Amino acid sequence: MSKVTVVGAGNVGATAANVLALREVADEVVMIDIKEGVSEGKAMDMMQTANLLDMNTRIIGVTNNYEATANSDVVIITSGIPRKPGMTREELIGVNAGIVKQVTESVLKHSPNAIIVCVSNPMDTMTYLIHKIAGIAKNRIIGMGGALDSSRFKYYLSQALDVNPNEVEGFVIGGHGDTTMIPMKRFASYRGIPVSSLLDAETLDKVVADTMVGGATLTKHLGTSAWYAPGAAAAEVAEAIIHDQKCMIPCSCLLEGEYGEKDLCIGVPCILGKNGIERIIELDLNEEEKELFAKSAAAVHGTNAALPC
Repeated sequence: MSKVTVVGAGNVGATAANVLALREVADEVVMIDIKEGVSEGKAMDMMQTANLLDMNTRIIGVTNNYEATANSDVVIITSGIPRKPGMTREELIGVNAGIVKQVTESVLKHSPNAIIVCVSNPMDTMTYLIHKIAGIAKNRIIGMGGALDSSRFKYYLSQALDVNPNEVEGFVIGGHGDTTMIPMKRFASYRGIPVSSLLDAETLDKVVADTMVGGATLTKHLGTSAWYAPGAAAAEVAEAIIHDQKCMIPCSCLLEGEYGEKDLCIGVPCILGKNGIERIIELDLNEEEKELFAKSAAAVHGTNAALPC
């Protein structure tokens, strides 16, 4: 039996659980949260769509009962708090680091062979923290930011081209932030045709700029962080693992010399399968891309420095 646990039943976590169930990625999906009744209520609500949507996945909601998560194949961690008014970056990182540390230890106690997908922000830094505390192989720890950023890139490309977004290819590398991500316009294509031959430079540059502030744009509209695409992106990563898809999804992973970086989690193209990260694809970056990646890596290193010792 395949099983996925989603830690955190907020908007992103609940969306991830719902997408996993609707796509029947796993036989069982467990949602766990610290707030009494939230996971239970959302799981019940989702299960009441089963006969309407012909859904066969079982969804369970629990409050702080990690025993219910036992023997999970994949654990998606969405826990954490948003930055509050007056809170410094260091304070935010300190609080979320404590939450992610506690969650990681709890899930691994009951699912020692699980593959962990980190969604919690700052995502690259929290993924790096999990590597430091989990004591498991690096292929089993994945930050999902690149999957989300790449989906947004493809959306903006499809809007500029006025075509079906499912026929557009593109990906983003670098840090999961509006100043650190690098939409790879050189590799973007529509049905195999380079988009650089279909869009002028000014339009393509606007697509890149819009992608980089994609999250902030949604926050401006919604008054809070987005959840549909982030939840679906986390579910996509889990599906690639559970179904051993061997597909390329940009993810935040631990680099040990790739791209000239060490001791750093940052987004790069990865092949995902049953073992988690099965291969890192090292692109032949041009000089401009190398410079952007180095700046992005330096920024993520700087954020990591704020982690509590």
